[in-house]
Amino acid sequence: MTNLPITRMTLYKHGVGYFERRARLEGEEVSLSFRVEEMNDLLKSLTVIDWGEGQVLGIDYATPQSREERLAGNSIRLGDTRSLRDLLAGLRGRNIRLLLDQEEALAGTLLGLDELPEEQPLGDSLVSLLLSESPGAGTSVESDEVRAVPLKRLHGVEILSEQAAGDLRFFLQTALSQDDFRQVTIRLSPGDHDLSVGYVAPAPTWRVSYRLVAGPEAEEALLLGWGIFDNRLEEDLEEISLSLVAGMPISFIYDLYTPFTPERPEVEEEARVAAAPVDFAGAVPEAEEVEDRRLRAARPQEMAAMAAPAPAARRRMSRKELREAAPVTTSGEDLGELFQYNIGTPVTVGRGHSAMVPIVSGDLAYHKELLYNGAKLPTHPVASLRLDNTSGLTLERGPVTVIEDGDYVGEAILPFTAAGAEFLVPYAVELNVRVREEGGSRREIRGLSISGAYLVVEEWDIRWREYQLNNSAGRSLSILVEHPRSARYDLFDTPEPAEKSDEHFRFAVELPARGERTLRVGERRLLSRREQLERQSYVQLSHYLRDGLLDPDTHARLEELLRLWEQIQEQQRRLQEIEQERQKVYQMQKQIQGNMGALSQTGREGTLRTRYVNQLEESEEQLQALAREEEAVQEEIERLEAEVKERIRRLNQ
Repeated sequence: MTNLPITRMTLYKHGVGYFERRARLEGEEVSLSFRVEEMNDLLKSLTVIDWGEGQVLGIDYATPQSREERLAGNSIRLGDTRSLRDLLAGLRGRNIRLLLDQEEALAGTLLGLDELPEEQPLGDSLVSLLLSESPGAGTSVESDEVRAVPLKRLHGVEILSEQAAGDLRFFLQTALSQDDFRQVTIRLSPGDHDLSVGYVAPAPTWRVSYRLVAGPEAEEALLLGWGIFDNRLEEDLEEISLSLVAGMPISFIYDLYTPFTPERPEVEEEARVAAAPVDFAGAVPEAEEVEDRRLRAARPQEMAAMAAPAPAARRRMSRKELREAAPVTTSGEDLGELFQYNIGTPVTVGRGHSAMVPIVSGDLAYHKELLYNGAKLPTHPVASLRLDNTSGLTLERGPVTVIEDGDYVGEAILPFTAAGAEFLVPYAVELNVRVREEGGSRREIRGLSISGAYLVVEEWDIRWREYQLNNSAGRSLSILVEHPRSARYDLFDTPEPAEKSDEHFRFAVELPARGERTLRVGERRLLSRREQLERQSYVQLSHYLRDGLLDPDTHARLEELLRLWEQIQEQQRRLQEIEQERQKVYQMQKQIQGNMGALSQTGREGTLRTRYVNQLEESEEQLQALAREEEAVQEEIERLEAEVKERIRRLNQ
């Protein structure tokens, strides 16, 4: 396909790879074939360098059209089953030379092909030719003569029209290039070249698979890691240099190949499986605990029962044998945000094949423990190995198979772990321990204070959770219970946590053989609210006094304030009554005035009119009395409010 083989390949975790092709060659062009879906990444990243004396003159590639679109307007179109007949049909009216049997040749303009019905032999069909003035060798015909030749005599066709020959070549080139692939041609100056071509293209993400080999008496576990990758290219990879990169560089598809059409991101529904592996975050140690943690002794007796006993005669896998079975020649390179595994030996992988290469081998200090997290796995704790990544390499996320004393004991997901960091491998469920959880919450007043005309109430928002652990095993066990951390709540009335992770507290619980223990975790946060002093009640103030939240002097002052506010409320009610009485007088006056309008000033009507006038005079006196009382009440309210302000001022001193 190309005389530029792949010499180096770097694979990433987000679905792309960087490929480098390099070779010494001679000529003026080099052609490479790429899948259509690779073209956008190729145009975004393609880099061509001639390390010799030559130059790169340009790069050509097929336009983004289908085969039918590219062949539109081409005079020659050949089918898959009748190519000769289609060729003769496309050459009609063109100058050709027919090569016949017995070394005879006829030159002229092709008139066409007269095909016989399907039931008759195909070879009896006739090819008609208008002969030219200079017929081919071995002929003696006159000009303007039409000759019909049976198709079975035809051995070949020589195309004398350059345009027709060009159309045929274009059709064949287009037919050879599949719709799924596009050809990229690199134009070079004449002469020798040391050509290097580098580009990014979509590639299946590489994966990693680990083996963790521990022993009942050892303080170190052997961690073996295998990188897995696939050759989805259209060629074999022979003796290439391979690198695998851990991390997450930013990458995207930018359409440089076709007219721009906006597209929204595609997000798939998350698939969930009931029996998913459980993962735990590494602890965040205090500064003085870092060295102690590394020196902590392993406790193999705690989990010895997790591995099934094997026959004594069976040979067990040892750490030494596994390490020597596939020696690792990988070197690690820290790239800042990324970490690169450089495979030390050349790699060969056939087209359409996948491969595993060893990338990690190291002895890591470890110890066993049981961790419980009800949100991740209810009822039972999980047997885990706690390790420090002293391999000097960044560990990419991947499945890990745990082997203890030569036996398979479980599986887990090893998290992405930087060099020097701690990680946990939870690999089996401890069924001998059952955990039951209960929880609740309450509010509890912490204290009272007075701010202006408000009573400030500080209260604890308290929540608690109880973990009841029961051990049915005939040996004592130590459990680490994970409890969620909250930035808004602080621990209280709770044992000191043994350690902390970014999201959890971990509390150590020692369980006796066939015994039980209860861990109670309390958390609280301080809340504050403001209540108007005026809206307090005598009963509530008595409760505050009884609970010691108010001293007797403050309690007495607040009660006096409540009495003043009650007096103010009474005066305000009297104001409302005065207004109601005033409105009644106004209504009566309006009625009297209406009645007076219909009366004359003489006789009996005059007498009645005089009576109405007297009533109006009396009502005016009532209005004046109400106005005087209203003024007095307003003055009393102002006096009481001034006294309230003064008492509040003294209360806040």
